[in-house]
Amino acid sequence: MKHISVKSLGPIKEANITFGDLTLLVGPQASGKSIFLQLIKLLVDKKHIKRTLQQYGFIWGRDAAPILDRFFGEGMSGIWTEDTQIIFDKKSYSLNHLLTKQKDNTAKANETLFYIPAQRVVCLQNGWPRFFTDYEDSVPYVLRHFSETLRLLLERGLDKADVIFPQTKRLKQPLRNSFNDSIFHNGKIVVDRTSKKRFKLNIGRSSLPFMAWSAGQKEFMPLLLSFYWLCPATAVSKRDFVKYVIIEEPEMGLHPEAIKSVLLQVMDLMRRGYKVIISTHSPVLLEFAWALRYLQQNKASTRALADLFGLKNMPPSMRDVIQSVLKNKTINTYSFERAGAKVKVKDISTLDAGSSDEDIAQWGGLSSFSAKASEVVSKVSSDEE
Repeated sequence: MKHISVKSLGPIKEANITFGDLTLLVGPQASGKSIFLQLIKLLVDKKHIKRTLQQYGFIWGRDAAPILDRFFGEGMSGIWTEDTQIIFDKKSYSLNHLLTKQKDNTAKANETLFYIPAQRVVCLQNGWPRFFTDYEDSVPYVLRHFSETLRLLLERGLDKADVIFPQTKRLKQPLRNSFNDSIFHNGKIVVDRTSKKRFKLNIGRSSLPFMAWSAGQKEFMPLLLSFYWLCPATAVSKRDFVKYVIIEEPEMGLHPEAIKSVLLQVMDLMRRGYKVIISTHSPVLLEFAWALRYLQQNKASTRALADLFGLKNMPPSMRDVIQSVLKNKTINTYSFERAGAKVKVKDISTLDAGSSDEDIAQWGGLSSFSAKASEVVSKVSSDEE
């Protein structure tokens, strides 16, 4: 997966994106980021998606419109029209790509892209992942499949443990410590089996059901399970066949320190060989991209990147993560910009604050308020003098 060109897809007028080891997408709400990311999932994993839907009793069919509604969500079939042009890794895709073919064998189709949707907390509505078929037709496929993946992860292994977090065989110790310090604060996540299975957070003498957790803890829980799924508790470093990971808005509900913890885990995913795509509204992720680019250009030491995250006395496994990202990984950043009813996508990867292009200088709008605040304070200070 190297490059994609899209024209006239939903609100997106034009997009040309080259993927890095980490690709960041920024832009206001309703600018087409989710549609774009779900499109990538559909192109990469169509056969696996078709097999999964049929496995749960859905009909794929021979008409593109209901297929689009079933995948993107009810009422979304109009986003892909006859004017839509898609070129993905030099191959052109039309609506005919979605239709059933006689030789379209899905029996051995493997998932190659794992998608973590923005609405992920919905799948833990009652403190346990919901079944694939529990959702209404309006729900996009990516949320159904995500929920079912977490449910199966728990049913087939994790729920045999008394404690879901922390687990010594899951994630690297510095990452577990970081999640503990920034999110769970010495609390333990356990499975309550007294009636229906559900998560509880034990802190001191308190045992809190899922709905009593903080917003950040609830938002992070499906992310934590995703990281467990992507990082097997074996000598194997990654999931078979899975090459790509999409994460929508990983910062939701999280304090900046917790976002830094998530970034450390993303770096570990990159070290394991996954290519990661993230949509975000958080300047923290772009600050990381800007700092990493600067450190790489100036051939900084591993210690410099470790200091960015406050890492001290790193074990060799974490040092390898830092060194791999600093020496070998690329980050590309793109801004989804609205111009009336349409959206154009711009490469802002340099993140140069001194650029004459405001979209680059203001990081797709994520640093514009900070810049304006500095300007206003500076002006008031000058006036007072």
